[in-house]
Amino acid sequence: MQTLPLATMPTVSRSARPVVAAIDIGTNSIHMVIVRVDPSLPAFDIISREKSTVRLGERDPKSGDLTEVAMGRAIEALQRCYALALSLRVDEVIAVATSAVREAPNGRDFLRRVDREVGIKVNLIAGQEEARRIYLGVLSAMELDGHPHAMIDIGGGSTELILGDGREPLYLSSTKVGAVRLTADFIRTDPVTEGDYQALRAYARGMLERAVEELHGHLAQHPSSQPLKLVGTSGTAECLAAIHAAESTGNVPSPLQGCELPLSALRDWVDRLCKMPIEERSALPEMNDRRAEIIVAGAVVLQEAMDLLGVDRLVVCERSLREGVIVDWMLQHRLIDDRLRFQSSVRERSVLALAKKYQVNLDSARQVANLALTLFDQTQGLLHHWDDTARELLWAAAILHHCGHHVGHDAHHKHAYYLIRHGELLGYTETEIEAIANLARYHRKSGPKKRHDTYQALAGKHYRQMIDELSPMLRLAAALDRRQIQAVRRVQCQFRPPNREFRLLLEPAYPLDDCAIERWSLDCERRVFELQFSVELAVQLECYG
Repeated sequence: MQTLPLATMPTVSRSARPVVAAIDIGTNSIHMVIVRVDPSLPAFDIISREKSTVRLGERDPKSGDLTEVAMGRAIEALQRCYALALSLRVDEVIAVATSAVREAPNGRDFLRRVDREVGIKVNLIAGQEEARRIYLGVLSAMELDGHPHAMIDIGGGSTELILGDGREPLYLSSTKVGAVRLTADFIRTDPVTEGDYQALRAYARGMLERAVEELHGHLAQHPSSQPLKLVGTSGTAECLAAIHAAESTGNVPSPLQGCELPLSALRDWVDRLCKMPIEERSALPEMNDRRAEIIVAGAVVLQEAMDLLGVDRLVVCERSLREGVIVDWMLQHRLIDDRLRFQSSVRERSVLALAKKYQVNLDSARQVANLALTLFDQTQGLLHHWDDTARELLWAAAILHHCGHHVGHDAHHKHAYYLIRHGELLGYTETEIEAIANLARYHRKSGPKKRHDTYQALAGKHYRQMIDELSPMLRLAAALDRRQIQAVRRVQCQFRPPNREFRLLLEPAYPLDDCAIERWSLDCERRVFELQFSVELAVQLECYG
C-alpha cells in the first residue's frame, strides 16, 4: 500500500510538438503567448504574442465591482485571442486571472461570463501562485547559477517579489501596489505635483517594506556570498529600461532581454516623468498612451523597491507569468524532469507544509488519505466517474481535514475550511483550493447544503457535484481512523447493484482488535454516503488476502 498515492498526471508524447496558448488576464492588460512545445529538449518556441490594454481593474467606486465597460473590453480582447489561437490550431488554451478578478466581488461572475461568451475556462490564481509561475517564466529564460536573485513584477493591481537561485523558490510574495491601482488612488494632476509624488512614494514604500524585510530574512540564510541581483519583468520594467537605453545609446535594444537599468538612471527618470505632461510622456520611445497614464506610479514602485532591496541596477527578463503558465503546463504533463524537477511535486509539498504548520498528525492524515483514495479507486465507474484531478484534490483534503484542530476542537471542520482557503497552497488554482477546503469542511457533521456560503462559493455545478460525491468518501475514511492509530490495515469494497448493497470489508491491523470504535464511527457517518449514492452500507470485519 502506497504511503502517499498521488494522482497520475496525463502525459504528452515526447515525439509530439503540441501548440499551447497561455492567456494572462491582468488588471491593466490581457496578454497571450502561443508556443510550440518541444518535449525532447524540453523547451518551447514562441509562435505569436497578443496584447490588449483593457484596464479591467477600473472598478465601481462604491461596490468595488468590475464595471460593465471594463468587462466588455476584456471580453472583446479575449474573443480576439481565442480566434487567433484557433487559427493557429492550438492543442490547449490555458487562461489565468490575477489581482483585478481576485479582488472584485463580481470577479467570479465575470469568469462565468468569459466561459459562456468566449468559450475559455479561466483559472483564478492567488498572489503567491502568481509569483511562483512568474518565477517559472524567468527560469525558462535565465540561468541563475545557484546565486540569489530577486525578481520583481509590477502589474496593474499588485507587485510580486520573488527570491530564487534557479532551484526551488526561496520566497514568494504579492503586495497590493500596482501601477493602475496607485495611479487611481494618488495621481490627481497632470503633470504630477510634488505633494502627490511624495504621498505616492511614502505609500508604496510602506506597503513594500514587509515583503522586502521577509525577502532579506530568507536571503540571509543563503550560503552564496554573491550580492543580490534584481530581475525585472513585465511592462513597467521593460518600458523604463527601453527609454533609458534609447537616451543613453541612441536605440532601443531588440529584444530587451538582458537590458540593464541603473537605479541612478531610474531616479532621474522618475523626477523627469513627474514633470512631464501626459502628451510628452506618450512621445517617449516604447511608450503608448495607456502606458503613459500609469508609468509614474509604476516607476515609483520600482524605485522604492530597488532602494529597499539595496540593489543598484535591474536586468530585464522578457518572460514572466504567461511563459510561467506554459512551463507549469509542461511540468504537469511531465515534460520537464531535469533542472525544474522540484516543481513537479509542488502541490504535494505545499499541502504537507500547510499540514505541518497546523500541527496535523501526518501518520493519521496519510492513513485517512490512503483509505479515501482506496474508496475512490474501488468505486470509480460504479458510484462515480471522477478523474485523476478530482482524486488529487481528495488526497489534499484528506491530508488537511484535521487542520482545524489548530484553532479548536469545536467546529474544527469549519475552521479547516478557512485555514485551507487562506493557506496559500501553491500549484493550485483558486477554484481547486475552494474545492479542497469544501471537501475538508464536510468530512463530519452535516453534509453540503445550498444555504451554506462555503458551498455556494464553489465555481458552478461541476464542483458542487464533486463535493457531493467525494466528501462522503472522506467522511468514511476519517471514521475508519477514529482512534488515529491506523487500526484498519485494508479496505475492500463490494457493490451489489440489484439490491444496492455496498459492503465494506475491513482487515484490522492488529489481530485481537475488533475495531469497535471505527465501526461505531462508521455507523454514525454512514447516512450521508447512503443518501448520496442510494445504497445501503454494510460493514464486515474479516481477514483476507
